[in-house]
Amino acid sequence: MDTATEPARCLLVDDESPARDELRFLLSEVQGVTVVGEAATAEEAQALLGSIDYDVVFLDVRMPGMGGLELAHALRGQPRSPAVIFTTAYPEHAVAAFELEAVDYLVKPFDGERLHRALERALEHRPAAPTRTEWPASTPEHEHTTSTREPVAARIPVHKGDRVILVDERQVLFAHARRGYAELRTADTTLLASFTLQDLERRLSRDFCRTHRSYLVNLRHVREVLPSVGGALELVMADRSRVPVSRRQSADVRRRLGM
Repeated sequence: MDTATEPARCLLVDDESPARDELRFLLSEVQGVTVVGEAATAEEAQALLGSIDYDVVFLDVRMPGMGGLELAHALRGQPRSPAVIFTTAYPEHAVAAFELEAVDYLVKPFDGERLHRALERALEHRPAAPTRTEWPASTPEHEHTTSTREPVAARIPVHKGDRVILVDERQVLFAHARRGYAELRTADTTLLASFTLQDLERRLSRDFCRTHRSYLVNLRHVREVLPSVGGALELVMADRSRVPVSRRQSADVRRRLGM
C-alpha cells in the first residue's frame, strides 16, 4: 500500500459491533489507511459522510432502517464520493452492489489478504496529494509561546455537505471524542470535525484543557465547578451542559482555573 500520501480515511458501517471490531483489527495491520469513523446504521453514516471527507466506506448490506445498497445509491455522483467496499454475510447482493459501482464485495468471513486486495483497488485512483483543508498558519501574537503545542489554529475546518465551514475556536465550548472524530459543541449547534481530540489538543490555544480522555474543554466557557465522586469534578458550561473531569485531571483543571 502506498504510504507517500496522507493515510486514507475509512468509515466502517455495520450494525454488529463485533463485525466492526474485526474489520478495524484487520485494517490496523494495513499501512496507509486509518479508521476515523464508525456507524451502526446507514442514517448515522450519512451524518458522518456529510461532515467528514472519507476515502473508503466499508458497508454492510442489511442493517436496521436504510440498507447498505440504498446508502451506496445515495452516494453515487456526490462530490468527493468515497470508494465503497461491501462487507456482508449475504453473497446474493453482489450483482446489485457492482451495479452501484462498488469497488469490491467481501463475503464474511474474509481474511487480511482479501481485504488488502480490495483496498488496493479502492485506492488505485486516489489523488497523490490530499485535498483536505489545511490548518491556518500561526499568527504573530502566538509565536512567543513556550508551549510544546503546535501553532494556534484560530479556526477549525469542518466539512458540512460539499462545503467547509471555518469555526472560530472561541465559539467552541468543548470537544467530545466520537469514534475517531471530534464532536464540537458551540452555544447553538453541534458539528463533526475530522480530527481526533489529540489533533485538536496539539493545535488549539491554551484556553483549551483536556479534562477527560473523551473531552477537551474551552476554559473560557466554564461557569461552575462541581465536586463529583472519588475526587473527580464536573464543569458547568455557558450553555448549562456538563462536562466530566477525571480524578487524574482534576488537579490540573483546578490550577488552570485558578482554584
